[in-house]
Amino acid sequence: MTVHQLIARPRTRLLTVLAACLFVLLGGVPGALADTRRDPASTDCISTPAEYKAAWDARQVRCVSPSLFGTTHTRGDTTLYPSGFWYAWAGSNTNLERYLQLRSRYGDQPPKTGIGVLSFVGYPGLDSWDTPTDLAVYTLPAGTRAQVPAFETWFRLLDEKFGHTDAYPLAAQRDLVLAYSRLGPGEDVVGAFQDVTGCKRARLLKGAAPSAAIGCSRDFLDALAAAGPSPYDGASSLACFANFQSGYTGPRDAAALRGVLYQCQDAGFLNTGVGLGYNTYANPFVCKSAAAQTVRQRYTGREFVLPNASFGELPSHADIPLDLGSPNQRGFLQKGYC
Repeated sequence: MTVHQLIARPRTRLLTVLAACLFVLLGGVPGALADTRRDPASTDCISTPAEYKAAWDARQVRCVSPSLFGTTHTRGDTTLYPSGFWYAWAGSNTNLERYLQLRSRYGDQPPKTGIGVLSFVGYPGLDSWDTPTDLAVYTLPAGTRAQVPAFETWFRLLDEKFGHTDAYPLAAQRDLVLAYSRLGPGEDVVGAFQDVTGCKRARLLKGAAPSAAIGCSRDFLDALAAAGPSPYDGASSLACFANFQSGYTGPRDAAALRGVLYQCQDAGFLNTGVGLGYNTYANPFVCKSAAAQTVRQRYTGREFVLPNASFGELPSHADIPLDLGSPNQRGFLQKGYC
């Protein structure tokens, strides 16, 4: 062994020990230096709405208990979803964790946080959205089930509620599910919606309402008409479904079934039918423009449905106002967030 080796070996050992210590201090993950806002107690997951709001206000990034859910709603509402809806849509704890990351990263650019949350949820029309909107974080009453909003789930819930009505034939359910489960490379759920209903993708993304003028099929439009007003217009989901079941006289095909879910339960054209969120805007967590992001990258978080309820019926909840800025501050929806 040379003198150089005798000197170098202790030095190498020392560097190895120092590197190991640094690895432990940084949590052993690549990029840990960039996560400077993670709370030291982040292994103690947030378990109450009040804790979540405190973490939001402090711009902390922490894990969130699966017992917490989040739903965005118009400011001033007294229910999770407008009162006529049978079920409310809800984001999971993983979504809530993502929102804390947005708040931490873009707290100095509030529109990227507020609009980013709405985009992650799956709102269309965000280029001009100006409705004051809050994020409700809450726990569920004992015995309440949160369910994955797959197409099959909806038809099972309808069978449980109304009994076997022949309104939703298995063959049509199959065709609807297959249309969404056989997407090719570069194809997305908006394209699947177009394939099933005929409504032109480009027109939908520009804010056009379903109509024959944008190519929507007769079966789809007749299903909307038979179902009657949406709960957004003061009706109820259950009346909407009952109207379709008794009043629709056309073919009960995939287009008709997609129409009744669209009209009665807010399963819009961005709905994936598999329990994942999706949007055509840039994903806030992918540093590319919307055009450069792949379809896979534009899927967002896990979503559930649960019985709609007033805030007073929930064991606990906290409301967080979202700062949406103004429409002229939203170039990031297309150009990307980072």
